[in-house]
Amino acid sequence: MDLSATEIRVLGSLVEKQLTTPQQYPLTLNALTLAASQSSNRYPVVDYDEDIVEEAATSVKSKGLARFVHPSHGRSALRYAHTLDEALGLETRPLALLAVLMLRGPQTLGELRTRTERMVQFEDLHEVQAELDALGARTEPLVVRLRRGPGQKEDRYGQLLGATAAAPPGEEAAVPSRAPSSPPPTPTGAAGQGSRVSDPDEVAALRIEVVALRAELDALRNDVRDLREQLGA
Repeated sequence: MDLSATEIRVLGSLVEKQLTTPQQYPLTLNALTLAASQSSNRYPVVDYDEDIVEEAATSVKSKGLARFVHPSHGRSALRYAHTLDEALGLETRPLALLAVLMLRGPQTLGELRTRTERMVQFEDLHEVQAELDALGARTEPLVVRLRRGPGQKEDRYGQLLGATAAAPPGEEAAVPSRAPSSPPPTPTGAAGQGSRVSDPDEVAALRIEVVALRAELDALRNDVRDLREQLGA
């Protein structure tokens, strides 16, 4: 799965609101835009307009990760709902953990336990660890353990659905850890031609690097579009 930063934010917002304010879910386009751009429980904070959010919601719907709820029972506006749990076969606990990673970037076990309290309850960090281990052990992993950055005392975990948020100010960008004894990938063929990456952690590192670059490209495209609109192009 290779979702853009905007798609990640929209899906994460839908999951969060479903679990924290079910009485207001599914969300209208206006409510979803406010949720994606809210200043609390988000990193980085963004300022999306309805066109950007609608485009992202339509895109994830085409990928089978969201659905449109047409007006009924006195409601007059189209609403949006995610199908991430159905598409990926997720129960509430792993779904909540994934939502926090989508909305706030890499997190420690303690941060994840605290920041999912409004959605689910974990008795201790061992339960959080067990859910993350299960998400990382899938045929197509959904999370990865990240190496500790300078000054960091705990490992962090990141999601692998798509674009990864930048590290908060003052922190190094996290990359998957490799055991000290792990040897570097061995080149094959003449002058290393045809070399392959065999270390699972290195593969995960490359995946995160790719989605981060694509997130930057997505942001640049949005900037160019905004500039064109301002210039009337």
